[in-house]
Amino acid sequence: MDDDYDTPWKEVVSYYFSDFMAFFFRDAHAAIDWTRRFDFLDQELAALSPGARMGKRRLDKLVQVRLRGSRAEQWVMIHLEIQSQRDTGFAERVFTYHYRVYDRYRRPVASLAVLADDGTNWRPSSFSYDLMGSQMALFFPIVKLHDYASRIEELLAHQNLFALVTATHLLSQRSKRNAHKRRQAKWRLIKLVYTRAWDEQRIIDALRVIDWMMRLPEARDVRLRLAAYLLEEKIAMTYITSFERAGMRKGRQEGLLEGRQEGRLEGRAEMLAEFLAARFGGVADALRIRMTTAPAEQLSAWARRAAHATTLDEVFRD
Repeated sequence: MDDDYDTPWKEVVSYYFSDFMAFFFRDAHAAIDWTRRFDFLDQELAALSPGARMGKRRLDKLVQVRLRGSRAEQWVMIHLEIQSQRDTGFAERVFTYHYRVYDRYRRPVASLAVLADDGTNWRPSSFSYDLMGSQMALFFPIVKLHDYASRIEELLAHQNLFALVTATHLLSQRSKRNAHKRRQAKWRLIKLVYTRAWDEQRIIDALRVIDWMMRLPEARDVRLRLAAYLLEEKIAMTYITSFERAGMRKGRQEGLLEGRQEGRLEGRAEMLAEFLAARFGGVADALRIRMTTAPAEQLSAWARRAAHATTLDEVFRD
């Protein structure tokens, strides 16, 4: 299974930066004035980054924040690195970003790092050298996700979104070579999210992270999607999951209610078609068209039948 950790981390940190800081870097979170606007300067950071001209992708972020209790309009920079693989040059890269950001903005810079690799011993937290009596050093706080590996139940009981994201990351690493184990873990996480008293968008984003990190073979994935669909119907939710398709993502990006509603229906119809194709060996184009034009209530009825039907005729008997 070709897992993707960087993309979901980058997205969820961007949307819920305050929650991220509160969970992983409490002292830094307490120093920031969250009543004031903060700005992501990722494009500016990319221009300063080593290898930027070569198009290298890094999971790093630059955030401009205001400090608490300052009489002056004091703003500082937070340089954040989330590293999912071991890299012998990581500490030096953090150091290089740090001084380039300082040189560009002439503001204090805090470099922070989350180490998301699957090892236990790799913990770079400083870069320094001493030459002819001249010393240079940078020490930066780190969070090692593997330290939470024995605390999965504690993470799942925690209400901060990033406790769930951390648990998802760790369970994904554990089940990389075991699709059955991953399916069980993924289903548990999905059901847990539906019990949270979070707003709709936070639940959708949490489910997107789970779906992104915990990839499954197609057959298992389709069955899990249908199970999530039926669970949603059972608890009378008004949205489906992170399993939305391009239509829903477009609707969210544009902020259009119509786009989101249309995307949800398209996602449900496509998910149902995938499940039926996997179970019955194919779905005729006429039936696919019928599903894409059906209202939500009809799609729900077909999905409930599909869970137990032995033929396509039983699903579409109406």
